[in-house]
Amino acid sequence: MPLLSTAQPHGPKRKSPEEKMAKKSDKKSNEKTNKNSNKSVTKKVATKERAPATAGDDTAITALKLAPDPLSPEMAAYFQKCEEKLGFVPNVLQAYAFDNAKLSAFVAMYNDLMLAPSGLSKLEREMIAVAVSAHNRCYYCLVAHGAAVRALSGDPALGELMAMNYRAARLSQRERAMLDFAVKLSAEPYGVEEEDREALRRAGFNDRDIWDIAAVAGFFNMSNRIASATDMRPNSVYHGQAR
Repeated sequence: MPLLSTAQPHGPKRKSPEEKMAKKSDKKSNEKTNKNSNKSVTKKVATKERAPATAGDDTAITALKLAPDPLSPEMAAYFQKCEEKLGFVPNVLQAYAFDNAKLSAFVAMYNDLMLAPSGLSKLEREMIAVAVSAHNRCYYCLVAHGAAVRALSGDPALGELMAMNYRAARLSQRERAMLDFAVKLSAEPYGVEEEDREALRRAGFNDRDIWDIAAVAGFFNMSNRIASATDMRPNSVYHGQAR
């Protein structure tokens, strides 16, 4: 006669229907709790206020602690003229105000290159400034001179294209040749050859114009590096101009 085994059967214990229903109910309850919790977090994130992207740009103009010098009578008059014509003093002038000699030299060079009579229009000179600054990724000059391109051209999209990629803009042959030369001079100055100057002549520029293109490009390569080295911040008003 076979002996009865006292060992427990192998394999997992089967759960009763009541236990299965209870587990399913608990799972649904947890999912609902987690969903409500996620909604609460999302709501908090969505309603949390953040500081404007330009917060502090008009007060902490550079990362350097340089005390301003008293302005010379000439520079004081120039700052006053900026207030009257623009409604503000550009931050780059405030940044240079720690040294009157440097400030005066910067203003003189800028005004000669960007405002004095030239075979290049003021818009063309500003386009060079932005294309060079885009190559160098200079925040200050892209913002300030991008606004100038928008204002002088009456075409906000042109200012954006200059800042993003001038090659995507529908430019004239003259403008494209001018910017190609300015950017090559910025990226590979050692590679500029007679053919590059000839391309400008074929586009209608004379030799004095070529000098001016090079001078504007050179000035903004210098300015871009000073601005990047000091974390110079543009006036916040530029962002909304000529939109």
